[in-house]
Amino acid sequence: MRKPSVPIEIFKARRQRLAQLIKGSALLVPAWPELIRNADSHFNYRADSNLFYLTGFDEPESWLFFRPGSKNEVTLFVRQKNEERETWDGFRYGVEAAKKIFGVDQTYPIEDLVKVGSELIQGVDKIYYTLFRNSWSDPLFAEMIHKAYGTRPRYGLGPAPIYDANSLLGEMRIVKSDEEADFMRRACGISAEAHVELMKATKPGVSERALHGLFIKSVMERGAVGEAYGGIVASGDNSTTLHYRFNEAVLEAGQVLLVDCGAEFQFYSGDITRTYPVNGRFTNAQKRVYQKILNVQKKLIEMVKPGLPHFDLQEATIRGLTEILIEEKLLSGSVDDNIKSGAYQKYYPHGVSHLLGLDTHDLGAIRVQGASRPMEAGWVITIEPGLYFSAKDENVPEELRGVGIRIEDDILVTADGCENMTRGVPKEVEEVEALVGANFR
Repeated sequence: MRKPSVPIEIFKARRQRLAQLIKGSALLVPAWPELIRNADSHFNYRADSNLFYLTGFDEPESWLFFRPGSKNEVTLFVRQKNEERETWDGFRYGVEAAKKIFGVDQTYPIEDLVKVGSELIQGVDKIYYTLFRNSWSDPLFAEMIHKAYGTRPRYGLGPAPIYDANSLLGEMRIVKSDEEADFMRRACGISAEAHVELMKATKPGVSERALHGLFIKSVMERGAVGEAYGGIVASGDNSTTLHYRFNEAVLEAGQVLLVDCGAEFQFYSGDITRTYPVNGRFTNAQKRVYQKILNVQKKLIEMVKPGLPHFDLQEATIRGLTEILIEEKLLSGSVDDNIKSGAYQKYYPHGVSHLLGLDTHDLGAIRVQGASRPMEAGWVITIEPGLYFSAKDENVPEELRGVGIRIEDDILVTADGCENMTRGVPKEVEEVEALVGANFR
């Protein structure tokens, strides 16, 4: 029998906090559907982050209805026990066990969703549900709304207004509790250890795919469920593609290897990028640009503290990288003119930081009414400046063509500054060169 991997009291406490925000309302959170990979084979299932955040329940074909202040505040709709399906697909909690184990007020089989769910949303002031995100749940939600409010016009009442559940829950999830911070330290630590293993295993002749497989093996050996996202293992010119996914080339001497991979532990993500020389030694040009980007990254981390507007990090990144591009004669003119024209975007087209948590790009508003939001203690963000020089770009010096460099760490904002949760993976030039290929020396 499976058991919850996180103490149920944590989820109860979260619901108690949420109850103070939505009294008189109903929150509906559906599971993600199972998805076909090919023919009759499914992708490995991963629960909806919001559903897990509030319940710890991780099975498909399930819904949470939360009505603070009602007789039965917490209702789960789940799959019924089915011995035949469990023989083929594995354990299911079922209706009775889900109620007992997950500490909710009532449970129903998923087949009763529309009938019972339409009753549960009657008489509420607001409904929180995220529309147009889940193609399985939207038609069921529409059916419940239609059934629940079919008679309301007779009494001069319209349907309750619908508010976005992601916006509501993003406000809760953006600040990590002490327990969440510990889970994330573990996710980041596992990720860091696996990155070190990849550095040691890197040499000319090894394939990107083999290294990707080694990362997955390394994190799972250390207790992770697997990757937090599809890993990027990109050598040579592949390193200049931001979301390179093929991972099929063979590494060659003289190239750099960019590895953007993270582990998932207790549903929380690590997200690390390191770039290093395939043969264990940067060329002079690679080392020069790498060190400059690393200097920018370290300055950005030093900036992180409560009260700093999040977009200040991007502005500082743009200025720092534009200065590098001018120094390397890839841009001409003043820093301000190149920033104003956006010329730097040819070599730096992305943002430097995003929220990290249950999702790799986690919920939470970093802009409010068009203004950058000041960071708070408990936020977890990435810091990831990079420059990318395509092999096809004849304006780039030959020694830098086909070179992409990104350096990324995961940063917890603390009361008086920040904590680098991925400091366990080296990034200084001497440390990196000492590690690369260590398994083959």
